[in-house]
Amino acid sequence: MRTLKTCLTQSGASPHVRHAILTIANICSQISGQIREGALAGIHGEAGTGNVQGEQQKKLDVIANDLFVEGLAGAMAVSGLASEEMEHSVDIPGGAPLLAAFDPLDGSSNIDVNISVGSIFSILPAPSEGTPTQDAQFLRPGREQVAAGYVLYGPSTELVFSVGEGLQRFTLSGVNNEWLQVGSDIKIPEATQEFAINTSNARHWYTPIREYVDELILGASGPRKKNFNMRWVASMVADVHRILCRGGVFLYPADQREPDKPGKLRLLYEANPMAFLVEQASGLASNGKEPILDIQPTALHQRVAVVLGSKEEVVRVSKLSEG
Repeated sequence: MRTLKTCLTQSGASPHVRHAILTIANICSQISGQIREGALAGIHGEAGTGNVQGEQQKKLDVIANDLFVEGLAGAMAVSGLASEEMEHSVDIPGGAPLLAAFDPLDGSSNIDVNISVGSIFSILPAPSEGTPTQDAQFLRPGREQVAAGYVLYGPSTELVFSVGEGLQRFTLSGVNNEWLQVGSDIKIPEATQEFAINTSNARHWYTPIREYVDELILGASGPRKKNFNMRWVASMVADVHRILCRGGVFLYPADQREPDKPGKLRLLYEANPMAFLVEQASGLASNGKEPILDIQPTALHQRVAVVLGSKEEVVRVSKLSEG
């Protein structure tokens, strides 16, 4: 099995990108250790603070964010970083000419009940070396990402990433804490019979999403002429990982509860990196109207509707959305 360092050395990634990914992998191995200890490490429960989104933070949200910030800054792996947990970006004078945007702990509501959570990261080129980092520098379409990935903290800890040449998959060894390659060239099947969506929000959905899910629920007796199974982990990393491994479609649509917001997931920290990975695996990622990677961000914490996974299903949602 190839190690992560060997794989990156043999890739087409620049030395700066390789260093950034190795740094993030090391940070995530530390987070994995905290999660593995669970209540023994005193990481369960509320932190008693809120993030910039107005959401209550778990203790591990704060721990994971601190590890990302301190780890990236300490390694000088990037010249600027932005986190879902912080209002503004952070400048790292003298850091490598890259920007990192990340969700340090995705699905943190699962942590106290020992269900899978994850970390998501996106790497962009810095506009110009030596220029102090500002929020506006992160407002670039997802197609400008030079790398993206996630770490899934499940029964085993897995890293999936891309530097624009397909996907690479690694597992963290419990023997020597080394990342070892367990897969590559991952492809999402065009057709599927699995979908992931939080159906408790069904009464709030707009008509196209309601019509689409109704089709799936009708199964073989409906217009799709085949049965579908629903899967929902409440962690985007876990749901997307399943889709990358065996196909499916993930939906987190906008709904009528907050009509002024175009969705719940964050474009820079969640949608863009996951869309990058899905497209590298021959899938599609859309907000229902256009590819996620083509969206021009206008704010650091911008939200977006997300439909991603097997091509057949993403295209079907887009057609329904067009009316």
